[in-house]
Amino acid sequence: MKRQRGFSLLEVIAAMLLLAIAFAALMKVAGGSIALTRNADDHSQAALWARSMLDTVDLTAPLRPGTTEGRFDQHYRWRLVVSPWSAPGASANASIRMFKLDLDVIWGPRLRERSAHFSTLRALGPEPDNGS
Repeated sequence: MKRQRGFSLLEVIAAMLLLAIAFAALMKVAGGSIALTRNADDHSQAALWARSMLDTVDLTAPLRPGTTEGRFDQHYRWRLVVSPWSAPGASANASIRMFKLDLDVIWGPRLRERSAHFSTLRALGPEPDNGS
């Protein structure tokens, strides 16, 4: 009769250790993937808020140079800097006024806040005469 032979206790322990190491590495990768997904979601939400803000910034009030701040919701806040802009070599008496809009969307706790920066140009017609 042939003698049947199984695994030794040492072989079973080594296999379990190898499985535990592989499982821990897999969990680390999964956790990193979740963090990257959350980060991408935060940046996507910031981009949506920025697009909405930059599309409607001059609808309620005319653009004026300066800095304004506010909140979109309880997580996201914004800071908008409006400054006059002119193309290099452009004449000073051009009939179109240009403004540069720099928008920072900020979120997260104060000690670890994150931000995304958006910048665009806005063309406006000539400044209206107030004396007429």
